[in-house]
Amino acid sequence: MSTQAVLPARWQELFGDPAAMRLASADAPGGGGGGGEDLAHSGGPWSKAAAAAGELRITTAEGLGKMAAAHEGIEAGTAGLSATAALAAVRASWEKRVAAVRDECGSVRSALLNVAREIGEIDENNGVRFSYLVTHQDASK
Repeated sequence: MSTQAVLPARWQELFGDPAAMRLASADAPGGGGGGGEDLAHSGGPWSKAAAAAGELRITTAEGLGKMAAAHEGIEAGTAGLSATAALAAVRASWEKRVAAVRDECGSVRSALLNVAREIGEIDENNGVRFSYLVTHQDASK
């Protein structure tokens, strides 16, 4: 399909000859194809980032569990030592920080998945619209 023939003369004057537009994601099956200077729009990176945030959330949750297990029985075995109180304070501080990281990763994961879903929906809607335009332009010739 040649876009030069269907563009108004003023547009051809503004954009030069040949006036054409291509979307990398429209050229490849499943989107995300092409390269070069074309627009590449895909939810892939967002989904990968969401997966990484989810993995980090799991890892930090496991770390909290290991920290709790490592400290079991310490107070009973070190009763009366001043280091016991200091260790408990440090542990509480670290648990609070690691829990905040875990919770933030869960929140970020959710937001990234929403963006990936929205981008996928936008890409799908744009694909349908471009198909409609191509079909109707071909029919008018």
